[in-house]
Amino acid sequence: MKKGTPSLLLLLFSVVCWAQNKPQDYRPQYHYTAPKNWVNDPNGMVYLDGEYHLFYQYNPFGNVWGHMSWAHAVSKDLKNWETLPVALPEFDNPDGTQTMIFSGCAVIDSMNTSRFFEKGFKKGMVAIFTSHIEGKAQHQSIAYSADKGRTWKRYDKNPVLDLGMKDFRDPNVIWYPQKQVWIMTVVKPLEYIAQFYESKDLKKWTLLSEFGKQGDMTKIWECPSLTKVPVAGSKETKWVLMISSGHRQKNYLAMQYFVGDFDGKTFTSQKQNEILYVDEGKDFYAAIPFNNLPKSQTKPIIIGWVNDWEYAREIPTGDTWRGGFSVARELSLKKTADGLRLVQLPVSSFKNGQKEAFSVKNKTIEGNYTVPFKGEVFDLTVEIQPQQAKTVTFNVFQSKDEATVIRYDVAAQELSLDRTHSGQVNFHPRFSSVERVKVPLKDGKLKIRLLADKSILELYAQDGESVMTDWVFPTQHEGGISLTSEGGKAKLNSLTIHTLH
Repeated sequence: MKKGTPSLLLLLFSVVCWAQNKPQDYRPQYHYTAPKNWVNDPNGMVYLDGEYHLFYQYNPFGNVWGHMSWAHAVSKDLKNWETLPVALPEFDNPDGTQTMIFSGCAVIDSMNTSRFFEKGFKKGMVAIFTSHIEGKAQHQSIAYSADKGRTWKRYDKNPVLDLGMKDFRDPNVIWYPQKQVWIMTVVKPLEYIAQFYESKDLKKWTLLSEFGKQGDMTKIWECPSLTKVPVAGSKETKWVLMISSGHRQKNYLAMQYFVGDFDGKTFTSQKQNEILYVDEGKDFYAAIPFNNLPKSQTKPIIIGWVNDWEYAREIPTGDTWRGGFSVARELSLKKTADGLRLVQLPVSSFKNGQKEAFSVKNKTIEGNYTVPFKGEVFDLTVEIQPQQAKTVTFNVFQSKDEATVIRYDVAAQELSLDRTHSGQVNFHPRFSSVERVKVPLKDGKLKIRLLADKSILELYAQDGESVMTDWVFPTQHEGGISLTSEGGKAKLNSLTIHTLH
């Protein structure tokens, strides 16, 4: 039997599960998903005139990968999204090949450095993307829009950066005011190298330096970004280089990051004694920051693709849609004994429109406590002191014989998210998994915020110092929640559940 070919029993199981759980049972309510078809990496994220733009990898013709084009959605609050027509479609070449529009970014060329726009026009949008010819070439090309991304024209002298390579991709461009130039970060994925280029007009690019061959090299490098991030409690900022690559657990995907300095030419990473991952879950990848944020927004904002290439093509969401995106997250850095570490939290606007559904304070937990709330779409915050307990367990999406289990092991100081009995797990042999991350208590307390949305869970621990994002596919949809203290009493300082509208 060929690798990846399901057994008859597995096939029958999948058919039964699909019949019981229609695609809409799993479609998230506040995580953006395309109305139909396949999606992957977020692209071209940029803010202009009160609109946040999310472009993304999209197959206009089906719910499997192929015919990569840039789809388009906009939002005024980073929570409610409007889907617009496809922005940059795949196109035919004179030789009969096709050019797919692979990942990239978008900038606002407010000074018209590209000369694509009329004199004095300050709202020109330029997309910088990888033009991909299957099996032949990857190079960087550009397109431009004078109507806020609604219509586009490709530059007639594309590509603007071509090394003659089959694997060279994912440009991310920022404005560097100290030198009055654009800086591009782009990767040679198979060589584990990020390159930095500069340009005055977005058309001609000059190599500045390279960074690489360190950190996680278990998977190819993709979707790099270089961004300035504030250090909490100070006026200091540091540069963070994020790169999508391998996971702490072998053969899965994740994002790593390096904290350091950038002088307009070279990125220098601070000494790291360990590989630093953006998200410890299996389903957060290819995140990039928004460009051109308002000056009042001092923290970078990212959105990631929710999926993992190990099983991305087979998640059981039916024939209509496949793949989605995280909520928008703000980034900051925190000083720790081990150095600067990334902190992530949902943007503050995410709380708009929420309604408190349940709250309890100062409750002793000994054994099992069933929360008097059921649901699959909520925003939960909890603070607990394990005290004498050896483990504290939170079950969500719980029914008679299935649950997603969030467990804290006091002795190991380890937080885990266990989806092995979360519902549909047998559609792919690599899906069933347990994620683990070291999370020390703070003053004896564990703080958790859980965003639950039908089939996506985003778990933020200790005010965003650790994050885990995972798909889960419950079959019973009873939506129970319970807490268990094992080995002794625990004190539930507070538990609040908000529903979203």
